[in-house]
Amino acid sequence: MVFPQSKVPLKRRTTKQSGDAGEALALQHLQQAGLLLLERNYRTPGRGGGEIDLIMRTPDGTCVFVEVRQRKSASHGGAAASVSFAKQRHIVFAARHYLMRFASLPPCRFDVVTLESGVIEWLQAAFDAG
Repeated sequence: MVFPQSKVPLKRRTTKQSGDAGEALALQHLQQAGLLLLERNYRTPGRGGGEIDLIMRTPDGTCVFVEVRQRKSASHGGAAASVSFAKQRHIVFAARHYLMRFASLPPCRFDVVTLESGVIEWLQAAFDAG
């Protein structure tokens, strides 16, 4: 028996679901490279703060704050270009808040992992706190 095709489109992923899936791929990529997950989706309390997608630690002890960006294509500048100066400021603010828990500061850096057209790219030291 053949059933007629439904006119109802398949349910599409929400932006949140796509973002979570992208973060999971980025996390898997970084863990395969030897990094250890410390925090996921770290948020500062209150309004106007920041959020960090992944906080990782390298084998040498460097604390890595990771922004994950996903785009279907490179049009409009692509995933890496979407990490604006304002977004960087929010990430740096959240990183400073996170680091307040340490008696002595570990070496740190800010990385960006992009997922674009099915390709993962890891940009180490993509920006600094300056």
